[in-house]
Amino acid sequence: MVSVDPERAAGTPEKHRGPVLLRREQVQPGTTDQRLLDSRGPSDWVHTDPWRVLRIQSEFVEGFGQLSELPRAVSVFGSARTPTDHPDYATGRVLGGRLAEAGFAVITGGGPGVMEAANRGAQEAGGLSVGLGIELPFEQSLNQWVDVGINFRYFFARKTMFVKYAQAFIILPGGFGTLDELFESLTLVQTGKVTRFPVILLGARYWAGLITWISDTLLAEGKVAEKDLALITVTDDIEEAVSAVVASAAERDERTSGTARQESVAANPDLP
Repeated sequence: MVSVDPERAAGTPEKHRGPVLLRREQVQPGTTDQRLLDSRGPSDWVHTDPWRVLRIQSEFVEGFGQLSELPRAVSVFGSARTPTDHPDYATGRVLGGRLAEAGFAVITGGGPGVMEAANRGAQEAGGLSVGLGIELPFEQSLNQWVDVGINFRYFFARKTMFVKYAQAFIILPGGFGTLDELFESLTLVQTGKVTRFPVILLGARYWAGLITWISDTLLAEGKVAEKDLALITVTDDIEEAVSAVVASAAERDERTSGTARQESVAANPDLP
């Protein structure tokens, strides 16, 4: 136990701010209510870390609230720099349409390029097209094919939404952002943070060098296991990609139903 000199403590400036105790130079004039209500006061407080925590919380609340009633969904990643006349754009558009026809909402980053293509395909096919935008130094708005859009300040809040509400990840050719989403998805599946979702690379020629490096370097040096390579499906066939998503969703539904049945029997052993 730390002893306190009562004579010394008696002359020490002290202030309680909710559960926080402030002493000496940490004591600020005025009260929290006063600073809140006094519009003439300093505004630096809106840039402090405690206030950022509330912003972060609001992004999660808004995202969960808006997306919690989505139908089954697939997150599609790919380059924002893909022009509309590029084959990858056409692939993304067809993919979005086929996913919609299979009963899946399509979630993208909401930007141009491949993201726009997937959103467009889903919207044109009568499916639900979702865009999760991000605040960037350069101006970028959600593409016109997004039906439900949310703009985020924080990458990690946005990434949570990509994962939480998706049943599969399909990655088309892209740059650093696409690679970031790819490896984060693989890491989450590998470590069991999300259940076994398909991670599908669409565009075999584009991804060939990466897959070779993973096999010849990471696997060869023991940085990953053989079973980790099985987490990745590489294909040029849109139908194969969609079929893998459908099969995985069916398996997941069956597993969920089986678990629910076991829990019900355990709770009610007299049920037939």
